[in-house]
Amino acid sequence: MRITPFRLLCTTGLFAIFSSTISKSPVLPLYAAHLGADPAGVGAVASVSAFTGIIASMPAGMLSDKLGRKRMLMFSAVIFSTAPFLYPLASSIRALAAIRFYHGFATAIFIPVAMAMVSDLFQKERGEKLGWFSTATLAGRFLAPLAGGAIIGALTMHPGMSFTTVYLLCGVAGVMALALAAKIPGTPEGRQVGDTWAGAWSAFRAVIADRRIVITSGVEAAVLFAYGAFETFLPLYAVQAGRSTYEVGLFLSIQVITLALTKPVMGRFSDLHGRQGQICAGAFIGAAAIAGFSYFQSFIPLLILSATFGLSISIVTSATSAFIADLSRAGSHGSAMGILGSVMDVGHTAGPLVSGIAATFFGLGRAFTGAALVLVTAGVLFRAGVRKV
Repeated sequence: MRITPFRLLCTTGLFAIFSSTISKSPVLPLYAAHLGADPAGVGAVASVSAFTGIIASMPAGMLSDKLGRKRMLMFSAVIFSTAPFLYPLASSIRALAAIRFYHGFATAIFIPVAMAMVSDLFQKERGEKLGWFSTATLAGRFLAPLAGGAIIGALTMHPGMSFTTVYLLCGVAGVMALALAAKIPGTPEGRQVGDTWAGAWSAFRAVIADRRIVITSGVEAAVLFAYGAFETFLPLYAVQAGRSTYEVGLFLSIQVITLALTKPVMGRFSDLHGRQGQICAGAFIGAAAIAGFSYFQSFIPLLILSATFGLSISIVTSATSAFIADLSRAGSHGSAMGILGSVMDVGHTAGPLVSGIAATFFGLGRAFTGAALVLVTAGVLFRAGVRKV
């Protein structure tokens, strides 16, 4: 099988996101507590990398339009390969937070730049290829907690050694990502590397002024808002309803598996049948699924709703990134994907926070209802605000 730049990029993404995910799930809360953090401190440390994504994704995308995708991918890969080896050196919560802030730049740069590279390489089958890239990263996201949990479980009597071992594996995966990224050839962008900064800034302003790109990014942020509520509060809700932790694991796993398996299919569907209708349909399906959690407590309905919610995320996100690439010029794909990445991180960060407030005052079930309202609103605004192109 021929090793193409796209396959190299997907493999790099698998190792990069495996490395990023195993650094936090499930080890980070345990490691923070080991260093003396209280629950508030654990939450603060966990949110640091998401904050990095909010502030770094847009500049990273813009810089990739100016400096080239390969340079920015290599920069992120250097962080992937060095940050993991700093964790065992942390002696305080502040040090751990600083390491998380540094590590957060890796994903914040890599994802939008890699998506821009895929958009550069493909046009007719852009949705499908973005779907395959996402599936590769989801594979890393799925495998990382299994590997990290197995290591921590096997060395449960030696917590210090278990944390060091997890971060050593994290570092090995990061080094693999660096080695693979170095083999990816530079790809031609619409803008020639070395053009003036004024030209790059002009392209960025054109992207951020396009309401269709901003509204489409908002839909994906709404999806991640709902996903944040799902991943944070479904375990608590299910346990309160009498479900076992094993069943909770199945709910979370079936959502990720459904998302990973259907992303390329739904991306191809958007290539063939258009993006806008698919985005609206996915938002409304997701709203119905997330709202349904507040009405059911038995195993089978919750499992079906989890799979349906994963499908809805696939339907929306396989079309949004491709639609944004369609709307932007070739030389500004990086800026467009950077905007998408920053807005996504805002939604993902706000989901648990806002839903937590709703759950505190109105109960866990209402947290899901609130997330559904956010998705419905985003779908309606998208339908009203994005003209056919």
